[in-house]
Amino acid sequence: MHKTSIRIALLLALIPASSVFAAESIWYKQNDPLNTEIELPPAVGASTDNYSACTASDYQDLLTLSDVAEAALCNNPQTREAYANAKVQAAQLGVAKSAYLPTLTDNVGANQNYSNPASVTRGSSYNTLSNSIVASYLLYDFGNRDATLENARQLLQAASATQNSTVQAVLLAAVKAYYQTQSAIAALSATLEAERAAEESFKSADAKYKAGVSTPADKLQAQTAFAQATLTRITAEGTLRTAYGTLANVMGLNANRVVRLVPSNNQLATQDIGQDIDSLITLAQQRRPDLLASEAQVRAAQASIDASKAAAKPTVSLSTSNNYQDGTNFTSNNTSSLGVTVSIPLFGGYSPTYKIRSAEAAAEVKAAQRDSLRLQISLDVWTAYQSLRTANESIKSAEALVASAKESSRVAIGRYKAGVGNIIDTLNAQSSLASANQQKIQAMLNWDIARASLAQSIGALDNAMIQSLPEASSQVDSQSVDSSKVQP
Repeated sequence: MHKTSIRIALLLALIPASSVFAAESIWYKQNDPLNTEIELPPAVGASTDNYSACTASDYQDLLTLSDVAEAALCNNPQTREAYANAKVQAAQLGVAKSAYLPTLTDNVGANQNYSNPASVTRGSSYNTLSNSIVASYLLYDFGNRDATLENARQLLQAASATQNSTVQAVLLAAVKAYYQTQSAIAALSATLEAERAAEESFKSADAKYKAGVSTPADKLQAQTAFAQATLTRITAEGTLRTAYGTLANVMGLNANRVVRLVPSNNQLATQDIGQDIDSLITLAQQRRPDLLASEAQVRAAQASIDASKAAAKPTVSLSTSNNYQDGTNFTSNNTSSLGVTVSIPLFGGYSPTYKIRSAEAAAEVKAAQRDSLRLQISLDVWTAYQSLRTANESIKSAEALVASAKESSRVAIGRYKAGVGNIIDTLNAQSSLASANQQKIQAMLNWDIARASLAQSIGALDNAMIQSLPEASSQVDSQSVDSSKVQP
C-alpha cells in the first residue's frame, strides 16, 4: 500500500473517534451532560455572572453597612475559593455518575514494516492498518458505584454548606470591621471634645495665674492634663487609621484604599432576646452550616466504607469489540466479539482489608470532629448570648454615667471660673466625662458586634439580617469629626 493511501486510510479510521471526542469537548464547553451543576450552591459575589457589577463601584460614595457587606462578598477571595471548591466536588460527582455509563474506545494503528532478510520475501516491505473498537459496561459490582456516588454527593453537600459558612464568616468580619471603624470615629470625636475641654481649662488656669489669683501648680496641672488629652487624641487617630485599613481589607481592597462611611446615627437601641438559651443552642445545632458540612462529611466517610468493602468483591462486566486489520501482504481481517467477564479478586496482599480499616478509622475521625464542633457551637451561642445580655445592661449604665459625668463637669468648670472651685476638681470631672464617653462608645460597639455574633453563632447571619442591623449607634454628644483627614 502506498504511504499516501495509508495516511488517507488512517484519517478515515480516525473520523469516528475524533467525532466522539469533539462531541464530548462540546459538551464540556457548553453543557453539563450529567446535570451536576444543579446541585451546586448559588454563586456568591465575584463567582456570579454579574461580577462586573460587583467591581463597577469605585467606593467613592459614603458607604452604609449593607454596602460594606456587599463589597466583602463581591471582592473577598474567600468566597471565590469556597465556590471553586464546590465546583470541584460537583465535577467529582460527575465522575461518580459516569461509572453508570458504558465506555467506548477506538484504537487505531498504522505501521510500516520491513521483512527479515532471511525471509522468503527478502528485502521487501509492507504496511499494516488496524482499527479496534471496544465497548464495555459494568453490570454489577456489589454496590461499589452506589457507595462512590453517595460519597461524592455528600462531599458536594459538605462543600455547599462550607460555602454558606464562609459567607457568614465574611459577613461577620465585615460587620465587625464596620462597627469598629464607626466606634473609632466616635472615639476620636470624644477625644477631640476632651482635648478642647482640657485646652479651655488650661487657658482659664493660665489666665488666673497671670492675674495673680492662681498658683503655678494649678497652671502646670492644667497644662499636663491638656498634653495628656492631646496624646490621647493622637492615639485615637492612629487607631482610626488602622480600623480603616482593616475595613478596606475585609472589603477585598488594599489597606491604603480610602473609603468613607455614612455618619453614625444618634440612636441607642437595645435588643431583648426573645428566646431562651436552650432553644437558641438547639436552633444553632440545626442550622449552623459548618455543622451541616461536618454531618455530610460523616455520611461521605460512611459511604467510603461501603465502597471499600464492595471493591473487594467480584464484578460482572459486558464487553463487545470489533477488530479490523488490513495489510499489503495478507488479506483483510474483520472480527467481532461479545462476552461477559466476571472478575473475582482472590488475594490482594491484604490491601482490601487495610483499606476498609482505614475507611472505618477515617469515619471515626469525622464523627469525632462533628461532635467537637457541636460542643463548640453550644459555647459560641452561650458566649454571644451572654455578651448581648451584658451589652444591653451596659448601655443603660453607660447612659446614666455619661449624663452624670457631663453635669459634674459642667458644674466643676462653672465653679472654677467663678473662683469657688479648684483646678483638681475641674480636671477630675473632665477626665471622668472623657472616660464615661469612652465607656459608652465601647458598650455600643459591644452591643453591635454581640448582636451580629449571636446571629452568626446560630447560622442566621445573612443579607436580610445585615439589613436589620443599625448603621452605627456609637455616638457621643460632640461635633462630628471629619474622619477622612486621618485616613492613609
